[in-house]
Amino acid sequence: MSKEYLPGSVFVSPSEAFVETPSIKKVMDRAISYLKANIPVHLTGPTGTGKSTLAMHLAYKLKQPVMLLFGDEEFGTSDLVGDKMGYRKSKLVDNFIHSVMKTEEDVSHRWVDNRLTTACKEGFTLIYDEFNRSRPEANNALLSVLEEGILTIPPSEEEGGYIKVHPNFRIIFTSNPYEYSGVHKTQDALLDRMVSIHLDYFDEMTERAIVETRTGVTAEDAMKIVGILRDFRLMTSSTQAISIRAGIIIGKILKQRNMRIERANLLLADICADALISGRHTSDAREKMRRVVIELIHKHLQDEPVAHLADYDEQETEHRLEALI
Repeated sequence: MSKEYLPGSVFVSPSEAFVETPSIKKVMDRAISYLKANIPVHLTGPTGTGKSTLAMHLAYKLKQPVMLLFGDEEFGTSDLVGDKMGYRKSKLVDNFIHSVMKTEEDVSHRWVDNRLTTACKEGFTLIYDEFNRSRPEANNALLSVLEEGILTIPPSEEEGGYIKVHPNFRIIFTSNPYEYSGVHKTQDALLDRMVSIHLDYFDEMTERAIVETRTGVTAEDAMKIVGILRDFRLMTSSTQAISIRAGIIIGKILKQRNMRIERANLLLADICADALISGRHTSDAREKMRRVVIELIHKHLQDEPVAHLADYDEQETEHRLEALI
């Protein structure tokens, strides 16, 4: 929940679905210490590791309005700082002499602050989500902000061509790893001006708590969903990243359909496969991964250990599943 403060800014309220386990609290405590010391925080890690959610919760802890900014390949410096947008027109009519009318018009560009400038002026918390999707040169305006506390803007718009950054201004960055598609390598000078906290997938206890809290399934079902997800993540780590979002999707659908993970069934296999398998895989790869999902469902619904999927052909795997129904 949030409420609007100025155009483009919000006050962030605590999320009821935010889960603060001991491992998350450790990260929160460190990040808050840096931010209170006016040190920019950079949360980096694979997709689905909770970077944006954590950034929003950190902003809530700071108790001040928040500006949101999302990295974009098409960004230029003006998209952060501001630009001349449209025109300002003024008209003066002089009718001092009854029979003579004198008219003067003045037309000029109208300057509009963008979000970085507004946050710097007003002392807001700026969350720059996936900032490395923007080209490095677009982010150059941040260098003087983070080092000298000064934002440079066109001289005609502010006396001296700069503004001093408000003492309450704080900034939280998030980014995906450099090897991800659509991201740029961040210049060292910018990285040197922030503290980077590297996030990985949550521990098992945290993932169970997230699925249970976000979906409403029982603790037992959350344990089984997360068990399937974590095993699938290990078995497919070289081909795709598996985030906790997949577990949330599975839990939400099971809750919606009032299903429990008590017995394997084809619908459960389909739901898990849809949530876990990325759409970028070929049909053959998807079929092989679906067999992995089925085997993992079998494993987590049985007390005794089962052999690896490689020990079974496709037909036998399906028979094993049907035997559980």
